[in-house]
Amino acid sequence: MSTTLRPATIEDAAQVAEVLLSSRRVFLPYAPLAHTDAAVRRWVREPLIPSGGVTVACVGGEVVGVLAIARESNVSWINQLYVAPGHTGQGIGTRLLAHALSSLEGPVRLYTFQANTGARSFYERHGFKAIAFGDGTGNEEHCPDVLYERDAQSSRSA
Repeated sequence: MSTTLRPATIEDAAQVAEVLLSSRRVFLPYAPLAHTDAAVRRWVREPLIPSGGVTVACVGGEVVGVLAIARESNVSWINQLYVAPGHTGQGIGTRLLAHALSSLEGPVRLYTFQANTGARSFYERHGFKAIAFGDGTGNEEHCPDVLYERDAQSSRSA
């Protein structure tokens, strides 16, 4: 079955929240959720999707991937990139990342947890370089993180 990418709508909020929550629980068990499931669902429904910049990957009408991007000053950000458990390894994350890179001006930055070796390898394979390491005091989960950047030149050639 093929994967389609499209802008998220408010009708997608429940499925988007489920992708975020289930991905965090399965792939990031070391990073405690800083908010209740209800708070995450409300955040997705109220500020996240209405703010724009959210793309969903759908297979058979089901949301299986989520991308949230933003532009601040002279830097673009990938704020969320999650693929639902059971749908990883099928190129969905790569398609969402390519969509982000084609939509954003460089440099493009993102954070991930230092312990998230799968995500770190994924981003490094796609031209991102670690530019700073944090001890966890700067995020809600209090887990050591890493700031990645892909420069403007690399982003244009994505």
